[in-house]
Amino acid sequence: MDNGKLTELINSAEAAQQRAVAPYSNFQVGAALETESGKIYSGCNIEVSSYSLTICAERVAIFKALSEGEKDFTQLVVTAKTKDFCPPCGACRQVLIDYAPNIKIFMLNSAGEAKETTIAELLPEAFTRNFLLDS
Repeated sequence: MDNGKLTELINSAEAAQQRAVAPYSNFQVGAALETESGKIYSGCNIEVSSYSLTICAERVAIFKALSEGEKDFTQLVVTAKTKDFCPPCGACRQVLIDYAPNIKIFMLNSAGEAKETTIAELLPEAFTRNFLLDS
C-alpha cells in the first residue's frame, strides 16, 4: 500500500467532513474513494428535513465517481469525530458490495487512529446482483 496515497485519501476525507451539511444531527462524516486509475472522489453527508432522504458521505463519493464513468475502486477512507471507528451504514454497505466488492475500507476516529476492513467483512452473506442474474 502506498502510504502517500492513503495520506492523500485521509486529507481528502477530512476536508470533505468539514463540508458536511448536518444541521439536525451535527454528525459530520467525510469519505474519500480511490479509483483504479488513481483518481480520488470525496463526499460528505448531507441532511434534509425529511431525514430518510439524507445521504451519507460514502454514497456521495461513490455516486460522484460512478457519474464520472469510474467503475473500479481500490480503497475508501471514512472519517468521523467519534471515539470509536465509524463504519458505513447498511445502505452504504449495500452500495459498496454492489459497486466495489473488493474495496479496502479505512475507518478513522477522532484520535486519528485507523482500522482497516473490507466490505465483505462488514456485510457477510450479502444480497448481491448475482441473485438477480441467477433468477
